[in-house]
Amino acid sequence: MVLGEQEQFLSYNGEVLIFQLSKPKLVEGASDKTMNLCVRRMAFNRDTKLFVEKSSGVFSMSASHFKIEIICCNCATDSRTGIILPCILMKKKKRNNVVKYLLLLLHSSNQFEQSFHFKLDYELKEDIRLFTGPSVLWRHANKLFYISSDIRTVLSAPVQLSSVVWTGEIESEGTVVLGIGTACLPENEDEDEFSTSDRAIWGREFFGYAIETQKMLTGTCFMPHAYSRVVSSVYICKNEMLKEQLRISLVAITHKNQLIWFQDGLPKGVCELPYEKPCSVKTAVTSSNDLLFVVSFASGNICVVQRRHSLQVASKWQNVKSVLVDDFVGSGSEQLLLLFKDDSNTELLSAFKITDLGEVNYASGINYKHDVPPAEGLQENGLLTVKALETRLQAGYTSVRELQQHLGLKRRVILESCRALIDLVEERTHILPTAKEVKCRRELISPLNLSEKPFFCKEGLVSLWDDVENPPHSLSKETSLASEVPEHFIEKLWQRVVGDSLVVGVKLTESFYLSLSDVSLSLVMDQDFSSISPIIECQNKIIKLNKAFSALTLSSCQIEPPPKKMKLDLHSNNDLKKEIPKRPSRVQLDRAKTVIAVTRLAPLLAFHRVCCIVLLHLKKQKRQNDSLQESKKVTVLCGKILLSLEDISNEKYSVKMLRDNNYCTGSMEDILAVLAVSIRFSFQIVSSDCTLTPVNSWLLGEMECTPFKECHDNIFCHKAGNVYGTVFNWTLKNPFEGVLTLFCRNLTVLFQCLHSLTRVLPPSCKVKLLRSGSKGALTEQLALALEKEILTLRSSFFSKESKAENSLAWGNEPGKKISDTPVASLLDSEEGVQQFRKKLQNEREESVLSMNQTMNGALYREIALKIAEAQLRSNIIVWRLS
Repeated sequence: MVLGEQEQFLSYNGEVLIFQLSKPKLVEGASDKTMNLCVRRMAFNRDTKLFVEKSSGVFSMSASHFKIEIICCNCATDSRTGIILPCILMKKKKRNNVVKYLLLLLHSSNQFEQSFHFKLDYELKEDIRLFTGPSVLWRHANKLFYISSDIRTVLSAPVQLSSVVWTGEIESEGTVVLGIGTACLPENEDEDEFSTSDRAIWGREFFGYAIETQKMLTGTCFMPHAYSRVVSSVYICKNEMLKEQLRISLVAITHKNQLIWFQDGLPKGVCELPYEKPCSVKTAVTSSNDLLFVVSFASGNICVVQRRHSLQVASKWQNVKSVLVDDFVGSGSEQLLLLFKDDSNTELLSAFKITDLGEVNYASGINYKHDVPPAEGLQENGLLTVKALETRLQAGYTSVRELQQHLGLKRRVILESCRALIDLVEERTHILPTAKEVKCRRELISPLNLSEKPFFCKEGLVSLWDDVENPPHSLSKETSLASEVPEHFIEKLWQRVVGDSLVVGVKLTESFYLSLSDVSLSLVMDQDFSSISPIIECQNKIIKLNKAFSALTLSSCQIEPPPKKMKLDLHSNNDLKKEIPKRPSRVQLDRAKTVIAVTRLAPLLAFHRVCCIVLLHLKKQKRQNDSLQESKKVTVLCGKILLSLEDISNEKYSVKMLRDNNYCTGSMEDILAVLAVSIRFSFQIVSSDCTLTPVNSWLLGEMECTPFKECHDNIFCHKAGNVYGTVFNWTLKNPFEGVLTLFCRNLTVLFQCLHSLTRVLPPSCKVKLLRSGSKGALTEQLALALEKEILTLRSSFFSKESKAENSLAWGNEPGKKISDTPVASLLDSEEGVQQFRKKLQNEREESVLSMNQTMNGALYREIALKIAEAQLRSNIIVWRLS
């Protein structure tokens, strides 16, 4: 920004802040001794396509014997709270050439706070920067000076530099100043030996200076030495430490009207700029994830350079007063706000343009009502289009599946017809398959002979003549209730050794609907040990891996919703059969799960070498004609695992969590194994007056955590000691509230981690243990449990009603009701009256029986057990929510 300008623009949280100096209106007879610093918050209205004022504030200063000016403004982090606030540097110059500077902070209530002030005997003119603290940095007489709100004393850095090209934060170094200074040539070198061109190149060097640590950084990690003579401004796009080496990505503009992209100290691309004297460069990330470089020139011109396959100028504008980068339209990505010079209009923000060189494009002076559709409509139409395309894609996928099934059926019909033709030619009797045998069944034989896996399959082909259809009730109960197990639903079998535990995992592809509580693993020793049981005691867990780890023990798993959403219609059971789910639930979208068994390793190693058979137990869901859900237990052979002391000594199955490029390179099986032997704890951390930025610094710094390469949101602790191997997940709901989830080996590790964490948290923070997951997840589980409870009650009622209807025996025989004989004829004689009274008494007794029916004791126990289990699950979830 231009120094001394009395009108300054700053973007903050999608708003435009306008700072202006003005004198208050004086009443008659009053003296002019004050000056007001006014701020106006302007927001873009997407309906009117104009900027409107949201609020304003005023800060009054004494102007007696002072000349007051706005030097610069920027957004910087307040070290007291961790909140980014707008900062304004003011200058008050006395007549005796003593200059006083004030740094003001602007809060959300439009109240100004004076952070600190300082006095100098000269004016600030060169390379003035505002950064974290807030702090002020400037250059004077080729020396670097700075002052912060913590120290409040002007300090001088031990460096000589002719220009400052960038100031900002660099990982593991803190606040760093990049500058260009005079190179220190070796004393034994004769200056006459250097040519003029050599002195021009080697006489200047590019370097960095870390303010907190007072450490010098070599310039070669930013760019080659030869570029230091021509660079005028730099913007660092990305910085990180990989293998204890600083990796930098930056762009630089030069006096040669070029923009150059540097990666790890080497030039990767160059672009010729359209105007002369470039001043500064900043970046913007658009909705299409394009990285734009916005270059400002001394003449007031602006150009945008796009980085795709190569650097190229995407657009340019002239006569620009200021350019800001922020999310002004609320789309979730950044846009450019260009404010143009317009002497004809005195209104602020009257001549502007908002663009991201893509979908967002607003400009002043355009009637959007007729010319341009509103952004809301575009966004809504885009969402509707995406949903329609998703529906068409799903419908197309279903059509392809149906076509494949139809082609398979045609192929089977042709094959069976060929067999029938061959039998006819050879004068053999061809036996057609039964019409109802339409599914393939895979059955496991007894575990005594696990090496064989017979597979039986009969095609559902129907004879076109001389075929007598069997009624539905003639089929056996097993045939009517059987549901097949898919052939390929076991994706992988693996094993890991973690400490004193053996972890065995089976990855399932859930191509059919299973209840998580009905899946488990068993380990059976293949050797014949007569003195011990071949079954190994183990603990089962089911793990679904997503952005936030979800590790659930078998006892606490939530039952998934049934494959069909049932309507509670007591009058029509046919509707329940015909209803088809239009969209799968969120749980059903996760098509892969891993079932894990954890057992003690030491008893197995006593045999030196052991072979274990892995069996998967599950329940197949079945549906009867009355819509009751039942299940049948199935056991599937997954394979065998071998374990020996030699393999353990060679660390063949050990978990390998190594650091590589600031990531933890453990495989997915290693991650699951660590989670399986860990205990999960979740804590809600709330801070009332400070942001929770120390938590992330604590994880990456003191705890030495690195994110998993497979799941970046979850990090692995590499710190030596008991806490090594702890997995953390830190999720911020907002800057003042977050949830920290720990997966640790035991309670001792948990207490160590919490003790370390409480030392870095502000005293006002509140840490609360969450009993089981988030409130939203528990609420969803409670809804599913209540639905299951209602369906259990309803199915039990239908079961009792159907059994009662079949078991009732009424006293009246068909055709012998009272209404069949005229009442008048019965009452004519005494015998008829007695007959009428007897029949009436029988009907009363039968009516009472119909209202007070009894049921079998076994049926009652079965219904009571189902209802109690459903209610117990609901009560447990309600307790967790309380």
